[in-house]
This record gives sequence, structure tokens and C-alpha cells, in this order.
Amino acid sequence: MTLGIGLWQGRGWLWKLAVSLFVLLVAAPIVLLLLYRFVPVPGTPEMLVSLIEGKGARYSWTDDISPRLERAVIGAEDQNFCTHHGFDWASINKAMADHQRHPNKPVRGASTISQQAARTLFLVPMRSWIRKGLEAWLTVLMEQLWPKKRILHAYLNLVDWGDGIFGAEAASEAYFGTDAGSLDSAQAARLAAILPNPHKWKADHPGRYVRSRTGMLQGRSAMVVRDGLNFCVR
Repeated sequence: MTLGIGLWQGRGWLWKLAVSLFVLLVAAPIVLLLLYRFVPVPGTPEMLVSLIEGKGARYSWTDDISPRLERAVIGAEDQNFCTHHGFDWASINKAMADHQRHPNKPVRGASTISQQAARTLFLVPMRSWIRKGLEAWLTVLMEQLWPKKRILHAYLNLVDWGDGIFGAEAASEAYFGTDAGSLDSAQAARLAAILPNPHKWKADHPGRYVRSRTGMLQGRSAMVVRDGLNFCVR
């Protein structure tokens, strides 16, 4: 033990930095991803931030999530989920082209479910190029180490559904008084409808836009089944 400490203290700062970065960016994420491939995730940095801000964190991991919610979220968030390898380049290119035509408008989101799952699992909710880079690297690791079904399952269990509510189980109970495995098609579509802005839109008291989007997503859910867009999670 003393020898190990002496070797560490005898190294230069550059070597120590390299080792620390390797542990932080490679070893630790790989170990956690291998562990969480099989066991429930106890919490996320975003939940901790919510607790610190006094918003609370209602969260309960469940292995029973309605396929209706899976289909609705794929239809809403990432229709190419089963065929891409973490990044939907067609959507990214379209978003960049739209931004070039309308540079004063915010860049349209093109994050995949895999990117959102990696971001939610490991990173705090803040916008920066560093975070985008970390998100991309963690997405690559997640896609290599997890099957698609686990990625979607973790995303649905961890995502922020507004007002300190995290994951499908807590959201189903808070908004509809039921469990995530018993959601009907309208409830599933409504939960998927508010995901882009869960702190503004409400699943239990939907406005005109959420009601309209809910109907649209019920149609997309049928399309997901018809076109087999959920083949990787069935």
C-alpha cells in the first residue's frame, strides 16, 4: 500500500491527470454501465439537483412498463431508434440545415433516445459544448454495452417528467393514479406528448396543444407497430 502511494506521489502532474481522466471518462462509465445493465439505477445527477433545489425527486424503478408507452415515446422522440447506433445523422443534418436557413431560431433538437438516456444517467442538466462532447462519448459506450431494450427501459425509468417526477412509474402514479404497466394508449401518448417540456405542459391537465399532440402521437404509435419501428424492443 505504501509502495503504491509512493509511486503515485512520484509521478508528474501530467501522468496523474491522464490516469484521472481515464478513470473518470473510461473505467468508471464502463463499470457503471455493466452494472446498470442488470440492476436498477438508484438515482441520477438530475435527481440530486432537483433535491438540492427543493423540488423533490419522486422516483421508483420498475421492470413493468406498458408497451404502449414504449411505442408512444419511440414515435415522439426517435422513430429510427432501432436502426441507428446512437446518433440519427439524418435528423442532425436536417436540424443544421434548418438552422442555416433560420439562424435566429434555436437549433431544433435532434437527440436520440440513446443520447438522452446517456445524458440523464451521467450528466447534470446544463448546456455546454463540453457536456455535448461527454454526452456523445457516453452514448457510444452505452450503445456498445447495452441492448436497445435496456436503453429504452432505462430512459423511461429515469427521464424527467416535471415537478420533481422522474420515470414512468412516478409519472403514471402522479398524473393518472395508476402504474406504468397499466397505462392505456391515451395516457401513454399524453406522457410522451409532454416530454419536450414537462415543466410547462401537464399530462393530467392538458391544454389545447398537448391534447392535439396526444392525438397525433396515438397515430404515430399505430405507425410504429405497422412499420415495425419497435422491432428491437419487442
